[in-house]
Amino acid sequence: MSTEADELKARLKKANAQATQAKMDLHDLSEDLPTGWENILSVAQRAHDTHALLMDLRKAVAAATPT
Repeated sequence: MSTEADELKARLKKANAQATQAKMDLHDLSEDLPTGWENILSVAQRAHDTHALLMDLRKAVAAATPT
């Protein structure tokens, strides 16, 4: 396995943890509504951005990993 693939897998692991946390933050915010409604856009944007990165990294890892 190449160093690039190992690096991508490490980044993927970190991104997965961040995406999971962002998902939980969005879930927690939704449960507390209407309290904290001002944060909907920022929390949702962070969840969107972290999941977009996660999907990109998954594709990169798949492309870098020999079959």
